[in-house]
Amino acid sequence: MRILPIRMIYFDHNATSPLSDAAREAWVDASDRLVGNPSSPHRLGARTEKALADAREQLAGFLRCGVSDIIWTSGATESSNIVMYHYAETLAPDTEVWVSAIEHPCVLEAARSHFGECLKTLPVTLSGVLDLDALRERLAERRPGLIAVMAANNETGVLQPWREVREVCAEHDVPFFCDAAQWIGKLPSVGLGECDFVSGCAHKFGGPTGVGFLKCPAQGGVRSQMVGGPQEEGRRAGTENVAGVLSMIAALAEREAALVSNTIIEREAWRNAFVANLADATILGKGEGRLWNTVSALLPGDCRARWVVKLDKAGFAVSTGSACASGKEAPSHVLTAMSLAADETDRVVRFSSGWETTADDWQALAKGVAEVAADFSSGPQPSALD
Repeated sequence: MRILPIRMIYFDHNATSPLSDAAREAWVDASDRLVGNPSSPHRLGARTEKALADAREQLAGFLRCGVSDIIWTSGATESSNIVMYHYAETLAPDTEVWVSAIEHPCVLEAARSHFGECLKTLPVTLSGVLDLDALRERLAERRPGLIAVMAANNETGVLQPWREVREVCAEHDVPFFCDAAQWIGKLPSVGLGECDFVSGCAHKFGGPTGVGFLKCPAQGGVRSQMVGGPQEEGRRAGTENVAGVLSMIAALAEREAALVSNTIIEREAWRNAFVANLADATILGKGEGRLWNTVSALLPGDCRARWVVKLDKAGFAVSTGSACASGKEAPSHVLTAMSLAADETDRVVRFSSGWETTADDWQALAKGVAEVAADFSSGPQPSALD
C-alpha cells in the first residue's frame, strides 16, 4: 500500500499564504502589549491608537498616498463592498458602472448586487489582459460613474494595465477602483496610491486572515456601509483589529524589503523552468506579464478536479482557480472571458507559489505533474474522486 507523504508542498498561495514569522511575532506582541481599545480616552487606549496611526503611516508610505486615505477593513471583500455601496448611494440610479470581465467575485458580485443592469463588463483579450482600445472606444461615447480593473488576476496571474487605466480614467474624470489583492506583497506597491480606490488583504502575502485595507479619497467622504461607531473617521464602524493590522504591516514590510533585491528574477526563473517541463500543457497568459508566482495551465485529460485530487495524493496542494469560486459547477468567468471552451475550462489547474517556496519545490512539482500525467495516460479514469 502506498504511504501518503507527511509533508505537503503548498502551491495555493493565491488563495491564502501561510502566516509569516514576522507577522506572527507582530501579532503576538500587539496582543500582549496593546490591550486598550484605540477609541478609549485612557493612556492604554492612546498607546493603541498611536500604534494604529504608525501602521497607517507605514502603509501610506508603501502606496504613496495620504495617511488619511487609509481605512482598515476585514479584507478585500469588505473593501470592495464599501466602494460599491458608496457609489450605489451617491450615483444617479441610471448611471453605469464598468468592471472588467475577469474581476474577482468580491468585486463582480458586489457591483451586480448594487447596480444590476447598470453594471457593464469590460472585455479582455484572449490572453486575459484588459482590452484598452475597447475601453477607450466606450469612453469616447459614454462616461460611467466608476471603473474597476484589478492589478493582477488571481486565476491566471496576468498583470493588468492598471496604470494606463488610471490615466484614462483621470482624462475622462471617472473614479477608478483597483483591486490589488494579488499584486500587493508580490510586486512593489508604489504608485497604487494614485488610484482613487485600492483594496488589499493581509492573507495573500503572509499576514493574518480577516484584515485588510481600502485606500480611498480622504476628501469628500465615503458612505459607511457598516454603522454603529465613529471609527475610521466615520467611514467604517467597529473596533479596529489592532493585532491584525500590525501583523499585516509587518508582513508587507518584509515583502517590500525582499522586492528591493533581484529575488523576483530568480523566482521567475524557477517558475519558467517548471513551465518548460510541462508536456502537452497550454499556459494561459503566456507572453504577457504575469505574477512571478503563478502558473495557470490547461492540462491534458478531462477533469481538473481529478488533477487536484491526484496531485494532493502525491503531496502537492494546488487549485482549480479562485478559492472564492471553488466548488461551483459553472465554468470560471475568467476563463470564459478569455474565450476558452467549456471543456477546456474544466482542465485548467492553477499553481501559485509563495515567498518561502524553493527551487527544489518547483522541481518536485514538475516531477509530480509528470507522474500524474503518466498515470492518466495509462488507462481510463472512472471518477474525479479516484
